[in-house]
Amino acid sequence: MQPDSGVILSSVADGAVLMARLSVSGFEIHKGYLSADAQARLVKDVRQIVRAAPLVQPITPRGKRMSVQMTAAGRYGWITDRQGYRYATEHPSGTPWPDIPVSIMAIWQALSGSERAPECCLVNFYGEGARMGLHQDKDEASFDWPVLSVSLGDDGLFRMGGTDRSDKTQSIWLQSGDVVVMGGAARRAFHGVDRIRFGSSTVLPKGGRLNLTLRVVT
Repeated sequence: MQPDSGVILSSVADGAVLMARLSVSGFEIHKGYLSADAQARLVKDVRQIVRAAPLVQPITPRGKRMSVQMTAAGRYGWITDRQGYRYATEHPSGTPWPDIPVSIMAIWQALSGSERAPECCLVNFYGEGARMGLHQDKDEASFDWPVLSVSLGDDGLFRMGGTDRSDKTQSIWLQSGDVVVMGGAARRAFHGVDRIRFGSSTVLPKGGRLNLTLRVVT
């Protein structure tokens, strides 16, 4: 991957963690943004979300079961089933989604540059072998607001393209604590996760990757 630019923000004294901001085709990638303590707090808060709204392994409108497990917090959750892709005000079980935790909202407030607050925090869990094909986030009412993505747990190979599926792509490994902001030209860009390095992180004791994406829906 050849980033458009890279701005080193700070680094830990022992060199174990490097914080940097990269720009790749409009994707703003904040490497090492979250400290180990902040990641642990987020994982704890995500567990609370999952207790209120259990993870499900959804199917696409064509009947294919996705390899990731999903849940959400906020006014809306994104779901998929035989009826199509859409936002819904209730978990598939019929219960309301829990509120977005303050710890997650704080990341949006710090990095999104958005006047609107997110109405959905989609939680994707990648177990061993899980992936996410190239796709656009396009079920929102407006593309004026960014999508913010937080990585926790195992490394994930994040692929970024353009606004056409056939556009050239670039990839970067995202580690636990990295945050990506997709706004401007990147808001309609295709992106996906080709694979994870299962067991590469100890943030989730049993392995796997959590991806939190914050969106303005209406």
